[in-house]
Amino acid sequence: MSVAPVALVTGASSGIGAATATRLRAAGYTVHAVARRADRLAALAEQTGCVPHTIDVRDHHGLTDLARSLGPVDVLVNNAGLGRMDARLADSPIEDLVTTIDTNVTAAMVAARAVLPAMIERRRGHIINIGSMAGLYPLAAASYGASKGAVHLLSLNLRLELVGTGVRVTEINPGRVSTEFYDVAVTDPERRSKFKDSGVDEVTADETADAIMYAIGVPRHVNINRIELQPTEQTYGGSQFDRVDWSD
Repeated sequence: MSVAPVALVTGASSGIGAATATRLRAAGYTVHAVARRADRLAALAEQTGCVPHTIDVRDHHGLTDLARSLGPVDVLVNNAGLGRMDARLADSPIEDLVTTIDTNVTAAMVAARAVLPAMIERRRGHIINIGSMAGLYPLAAASYGASKGAVHLLSLNLRLELVGTGVRVTEINPGRVSTEFYDVAVTDPERRSKFKDSGVDEVTADETADAIMYAIGVPRHVNINRIELQPTEQTYGGSQFDRVDWSD
């Protein structure tokens, strides 16, 4: 009797995390879904049969204990993340900076650290890091971009560390995705409404989960290093000019 492969998905209560957990369950995985919102996790568990774990990923010891208690994990999806866009870096509360780095960067490293020894020993496993186009291209969101830039370099450097082990590392970099991201990122209702109304056909959480499942589903000898996906009506780059009043 074959044993179902095991997946651990963080930030699984909504959006990309919930869509990925649902897709992995449909593919036959035993899915351990991690998030802070117990009610959302309970609903997801009822719908999909995943195993819910109510944990804040900033509880690094709790996350480590959970990951190691699961036995060998075949796929880790480091999806938990947030962005604070209420203020520029110069005006941001220190607490927002710490929360962003702890959630987006440190938690991903902690989760990977917890599952990697068993993956290396078995010579198989897959780390999926959910980055962002904000980690690859300049945006006027310094703290969030810096955190996702760290995820980008984590993915690149981890792949070097793991060469020859059989463990794969994939970075998924979405642009605008129709999720609850801005509900957390922007607290002012008027500014939030402007951020959320992009006016374009945005990528959906399910479509992002499709990209994740593609990377997981290719043969073991193939590593999908990085996927960038964004609405056709969105792009990045270019240059900016704005006059400065140099008078004293």
